[in-house]
Amino acid sequence: MSGLVLQVRRRARPDAEDGARVGFTASRKVGGAVVRNRARRRLRAAVEQILPRHGVPDCDYVVIARRGTADRTFPTLLNDLESAMRRLDAWRESQDDR
Repeated sequence: MSGLVLQVRRRARPDAEDGARVGFTASRKVGGAVVRNRARRRLRAAVEQILPRHGVPDCDYVVIARRGTADRTFPTLLNDLESAMRRLDAWRESQDDR
């Protein structure tokens, strides 16, 4: 995806208490400290909207910022995250969507 890179790993022994776990990263290639922090905040906000309803509980997600993450429109960033999750088979339909 243009706005982000997503890595997903299913846990071999899922803990009943643990839901999906998420990590965020932005390298210096993304930009200076201000741009990297903005990119991580935007990714965090996108994940907070999508993952609780559509994330697979026994997965670990790593969301990596790209150069365009900080400048991308938020709806496009949400679409990037959804598309990446669907491609990696880490998307579940919520009860509200049925």
